[in-house]
Amino acid sequence: MIEVRGLRKRYPGGTYALRGIDLALEEKATAVLGRNGAGKTTMLRILSTQLLPTSGHATIDGYDVVREADKLRKKMVSIPQEAGPLGYLTPEEHIKIYLTARGMSFSTARQETMRVMKEIGLWEARNKTADELSGGMKRKIFVGMAMASNAEIIFLDEPTVGLDPISRLEVWSALRKLGSKMVLTTHYIEEAKELTKDIVMIDEGRMKAHGTVERLLRKSAGMVRVESTGGEKGDYNIGGTSISYVRAREASRYAQSGYVVKPVDLEDLFIMKGDGK
Repeated sequence: MIEVRGLRKRYPGGTYALRGIDLALEEKATAVLGRNGAGKTTMLRILSTQLLPTSGHATIDGYDVVREADKLRKKMVSIPQEAGPLGYLTPEEHIKIYLTARGMSFSTARQETMRVMKEIGLWEARNKTADELSGGMKRKIFVGMAMASNAEIIFLDEPTVGLDPISRLEVWSALRKLGSKMVLTTHYIEEAKELTKDIVMIDEGRMKAHGTVERLLRKSAGMVRVESTGGEKGDYNIGGTSISYVRAREASRYAQSGYVVKPVDLEDLFIMKGDGK
């Protein structure tokens, strides 16, 4: 259970990354979704005890992330977006070294490494150096490290950013095995829908919405998105694209007039004035 109350982070110079987040997360796979600069990474770094908040507080299983950080670090794993493997080490070496550094015996570390590499598709590449692997396989090394650690909660910051579509699918297959332990940040709508049960949407340091995909889209049930690049003015005008939201029964009229008609999805909650709560 993660509880966040009034969480704020102000960086030197006056920039606010978080502007008072209130949140309660149960034990289920969760995605923190938002555009670049929304505050996702800052929140994850605070929850994983890597960054101090300016004000407010957060607890995980009753442990305060500031005052009891040492206790929490034994229960969690955090994989930052910029994490990269050492090119001259193999996947097997990466995982075993990580586990022994966490205090696991060498024999147990070896057993867990073998088990995890088979589970997430690293077995055939176990003796290749990281420099020989694709981007997706490199990210799988970190997923393997997290899985083998038997941590109670695993934080992942933008785990597939910069990967090609095939590599992203490879990593998704591994991430699914983390199950309810996983809290990840992403700006990929499809990634959040594919991998998690609970979605937190953040925009400009504030919580936009929280719930399942079905709950978040309930308010816009029966609506469709119509957009045009022909110079028409809609309810929202973004980068030369005019966007409006109308009842589904009106969709055919707009389609006949040359508009593109799309079903409403999670990304529309960042655009629509009604914030989806």
